[in-house]
Amino acid sequence: MPDILATSDGAVTTLTLNRPDRLNALTPAMLDELRAGLAAAVAGGARALVLTGEGRAFCSGADLAAAGGMPDDLGAILDAHYNPLARAIADLPVPLVTAVNGPAVGAGMGFALSGDIVLAARSAYFMLAFANIGLVPDAGASWVVARAVGRPRAMELALLGEQVMAEQALEMGLINRVVQDQDVLAEAQALAAKLAAGPTLALGLIRKQMAAALDTPFSEMLDVEHANQTLAGRTRDFREAVTAFAQKRPPQFEGR
Repeated sequence: MPDILATSDGAVTTLTLNRPDRLNALTPAMLDELRAGLAAAVAGGARALVLTGEGRAFCSGADLAAAGGMPDDLGAILDAHYNPLARAIADLPVPLVTAVNGPAVGAGMGFALSGDIVLAARSAYFMLAFANIGLVPDAGASWVVARAVGRPRAMELALLGEQVMAEQALEMGLINRVVQDQDVLAEAQALAAKLAAGPTLALGLIRKQMAAALDTPFSEMLDVEHANQTLAGRTRDFREAVTAFAQKRPPQFEGR
């Protein structure tokens, strides 16, 4: 049984972490499989992606009981497996929606929050649990959490390693929406379908532009906007939008 399941519905591909007996705990092979799955989905024409977990958890973090045990140099595992996946997610040319169906712990929290839109089941919780086992946050969790909630909250989450229920995560600004448990995947897929029907080249530029805005000075950000607008203004989708406006009809975007 593969550790990552991929299913497609139209222009939306859903990737599912598939180790439910281990609460979808991450192994190096699983991380590589997910990275390959993302690339294959985009290469196959997906215009939006959904990431979720099988069973009662989204992801419980690294599998500390994996065969062979943990090596002395954990940084080497980050370099070889975790960081390439985090960078691949950041570099996606299409939007990613995460459907957090259950606990998202440690690196699982980092990957859950890597979605452009994050939906969580009402019973789900988030836990930056690294300090509880003598480690530091990874999988991009430091970056995304600090920027989402600010220094005081980020320090509290990272140093105490406590559970944050979905509703509290929403209040903090960690996630976008809380939905009923049974609806989280369907609602995430519906959002992804809406995004897939949009001008996906522009949406891909938007996701990277907004990420850049978190660290870029104002004058440099104007240059980024200029460069991206030049690209977007030359797309077929923009020309279609202008034509549709003149004809008083909804635009039919192609992602080109």
